[in-house]
Amino acid sequence: MSTLLLQNIRCLATFDDEGRELEGGWLLIRGRVIEGLGAADEAPPEKADRVIDLSNHVALPGLVNTHHHMFQSLTRVMGQQEDLFGWLRACYPLWAQMRSEHVYAAARLAMAELLLSGCTTASDHHYVFPNDVRLEDEIRAAQEVGIRFHAARGSMSLGEGQGGLPPDHLVEREPDILRDTQRLIETWHDPSPQSMLRIVVAPCSPFSVTVDLMRESAALARAYGLQMHTHLAETDADVAYSVERFGTRPGEYAEDMGWLGEDVWHAHCVKLNHDEVRRFGRSGTGVCHCPSSNMRLASGIAPIRKMLDHRVNVGLGVDGSASNDSGHLLGEARQALLLARALGDPAALSAREALQMAARGGAAVLGRDDIGQIAPGKSADVVAFRLDGPGMAGAMHDPLAALVFCQPPAVDLSIINGEIVVEDGELRSADLPNLIENHNQLSAELIRGGR
Repeated sequence: MSTLLLQNIRCLATFDDEGRELEGGWLLIRGRVIEGLGAADEAPPEKADRVIDLSNHVALPGLVNTHHHMFQSLTRVMGQQEDLFGWLRACYPLWAQMRSEHVYAAARLAMAELLLSGCTTASDHHYVFPNDVRLEDEIRAAQEVGIRFHAARGSMSLGEGQGGLPPDHLVEREPDILRDTQRLIETWHDPSPQSMLRIVVAPCSPFSVTVDLMRESAALARAYGLQMHTHLAETDADVAYSVERFGTRPGEYAEDMGWLGEDVWHAHCVKLNHDEVRRFGRSGTGVCHCPSSNMRLASGIAPIRKMLDHRVNVGLGVDGSASNDSGHLLGEARQALLLARALGDPAALSAREALQMAARGGAAVLGRDDIGQIAPGKSADVVAFRLDGPGMAGAMHDPLAALVFCQPPAVDLSIINGEIVVEDGELRSADLPNLIENHNQLSAELIRGGR
């Protein structure tokens, strides 16, 4: 089994139980797992098959993206002055035209963008299945580019004619949704440690599925021991819909549907009140914070400090590439820090807390204890960023904080499951220029057809 030694690391942030930050340290990888690590004054236990010097780098666990809609990279900068519901209505006609090749190309592009930002694990919430689209379009892309992937089988079953938001021609029959979700679980889900692919049960949102589908999805997920995911409490209109249709706030609705617990995480949660945050904390329910998307759509500022104080597991997500228009996960950590402070407290979120959310916090949200930290026996997901560029000059007294406070850099080295995926800033698992060209052609075709 091959070994890889990363040595002379300027700053190695482990995010392990001890929260160690080693200066000049080393990290030994054997096969798919971390074999050991140590400080500068500790010698590695053996010679490695390959040695990489990281004396100008900060290294940390691979970042974890807990919410995305990768297909939306085809329709960026649409609905530029709309709120959530208006933006969705502007995009639905475009998304309805997608075919398998669109979703596959969009996923490859979005995954490449994430990998170059330091992300090594991503969950994608795919809920639009027109024409010949299947979740396998994204699974194939993930296997090709080498990202650790949680494929969330989303769904919409409540169209406009029944009081939902999506157009009727974009929704699916609920028996078909449940049948396909079960098929995907039995075909693709791998629950083992170091798994590169897991399936998530993920109805889209309270305003696009029925009460029955929420309950039946929860029952299906728990029968197989899977994680569950949906959108919740994203905007004031979202809350108003819940109160009018269900007679409860979103947090109470989620609890009534069986959608609280350690096997559940919700995206956004911008409008959770104090009682709902406490319920999430007591039940172990996770939250994905998507600061850029929430700002772009004027949704508001999620109460992240309150969530952390109530022991809610919080991860980060770039959200859809058409409501964020970017897929830079390290940049999202910076946005999280700045947005938390915009409420008036300069201590609302620290740089280390933001990075913790982007790594170990995201792992906890996805129900994984084998990623998100650098410790012996954990998955060999490690990223390293160069520190010798102009954007970080003057910040070398705290290089870890510089990743968040300064201009977010692209990753220089990315290792996933022991395999080098990015080296010297170059993505090794895809022909990026051709990937971009193909993606742009499909995007132009889609947008022309929808106008």
